[in-house]
Amino acid sequence: MGPGLGDALWKSQAERRVSTSKSRMADYIYTMEIRLTPDQQRGVTLVQDVARAAGMNIYLTGGAVRDIISGFNIRDLDFSVQGNPLKLQKDLEKAGSIVAAADEDLKTLYLVLPGNVRAEISMARTERYEKTGKPPVIAPATIIEDLRRRDFTINAMALSLNPGSRGLLMDPFNGAADIEAKLIRILHNYAFVEDPSRLIRATRFAARFHWPIEEKTQARYESAKENNYIEYISSRAIGQEIEQLAYEDDPLHILRVLEKEGWLQHLNAHWNSSKVDTNGLAALLKTRQQMNELGYLPDPAPAILYFLTSRLGDKDIAEMRRLIPRKDLVEAWRDLEDNAKGLAKRLTGKEAATPSRTWKLLSESRPEMILFLAVTARQQAVVQKIKNFFTKWRQVQQKIPLPEMTELHITPQLPEYSKIAHDVFMLLLDGKLRSRTETLKFLKPLAPPPPPPPPPPPPKRGRAAKAAAATAAAAASATAVAEAGKGAKKKGAKDAPPAPAAPAPVKAQAPPAKAKAKPLQRPAKPAPKPKPKVKGRR
Repeated sequence: MGPGLGDALWKSQAERRVSTSKSRMADYIYTMEIRLTPDQQRGVTLVQDVARAAGMNIYLTGGAVRDIISGFNIRDLDFSVQGNPLKLQKDLEKAGSIVAAADEDLKTLYLVLPGNVRAEISMARTERYEKTGKPPVIAPATIIEDLRRRDFTINAMALSLNPGSRGLLMDPFNGAADIEAKLIRILHNYAFVEDPSRLIRATRFAARFHWPIEEKTQARYESAKENNYIEYISSRAIGQEIEQLAYEDDPLHILRVLEKEGWLQHLNAHWNSSKVDTNGLAALLKTRQQMNELGYLPDPAPAILYFLTSRLGDKDIAEMRRLIPRKDLVEAWRDLEDNAKGLAKRLTGKEAATPSRTWKLLSESRPEMILFLAVTARQQAVVQKIKNFFTKWRQVQQKIPLPEMTELHITPQLPEYSKIAHDVFMLLLDGKLRSRTETLKFLKPLAPPPPPPPPPPPPKRGRAAKAAAATAAAAASATAVAEAGKGAKKKGAKDAPPAPAAPAPVKAQAPPAKAKAKPLQRPAKPAPKPKPKVKGRR
């Protein structure tokens, strides 16, 4: 094979690899866009725009990439930047984000993005553990170096959000293959020794996904458990694990698995499944599902922690709150009961004296408060009003006569449409409009005037325009003449003398031979006759 042919073959293979890479990049971007909620998509755009403006490379990492590929519910967004994310705080707040907490040591921001989307932005870093139980030595790093410090292969992936490489998946430990095989695998043999909290995370992931732990990883897990490395877990890791329980879809199942493995007591010495209000937790999750079906998306995390620790002492609860990194979650958990009592009081007062007022009050309340109060309220009036808000009163909306409103030109294009529809709904709720006739009687005065007629067609141009103008002028002239004739005839009908008799027809002489008369009408195929000879004058 000549050098020219070899170079051409190499170039062809390289172009094929580039084409395949670009195709995969597009596939991952498409997968990300269809898997994220609209609020999460807007959150990704917001964070990547802020990072790009600051000149930082940014990547979607960790659990977010894992859940996008695996198809599981995407609980939150994890970002990594090559730089210090703490410098982005002001710009993120200007863009509408709430900074829930900031970790100066790990260079990490905990955010709540618009739409109540939880997110975390971390510095791409290396972690060097000098001794078990001691915090690691942190240093800035590239994204590939950052992935090498992760806990499991399924979490050691990154998706580029940068121009030129957007959609490129970085997977140095083949985590996508372990997702397909449904396996939980550590990156190296010292994973549990360096960070004992990975023992709890391995158990939590196995319980959440119902995936087995890979064979060698299981052996390392058992060895670390036997050597009691869990005693070296850090306070920061304990707080993070308590927080993660609040966002589990089935928190009671995860808690019982952690209790069985002996890890729960390391999160709190007095915590066990008997301290959980299981009935309240079940009712909370059921009500949350019902609210989700109606389009409400409350954050159940504060209420989940409330029921998981329902029978723990105040001292234990205070210690757990102190360790949780997201202080907005801690405040919401702490204020849960007081806020619910306040809403219950308003629901039993004049502010909710009628169905329309109650609807207005609950519509303006935070979904989290309604969720918690629906489960914990003891006053029957409060329980019934919340129940009506989600069931009976929503059926009243179907009584709004939308077809008749369209006939009256009361449509969404009308600026006052929303107010009119809302007023009708409120009157229906309160029983002030009892029939369709009464509703239409209320609507008719609010109908806008009918639309104006359509404008005339534009004037024609060119020859067609001249021909049309000539035709119109001729028609107008003929009409004027006819009308003038009719007027004259009517005016002189009585005074006019009788019309003279028509003169007798005169027999015409034959024309000379040279001057031939033209026939007025073509004979209908006469029989051929010989022409008579006419003598001309001399």
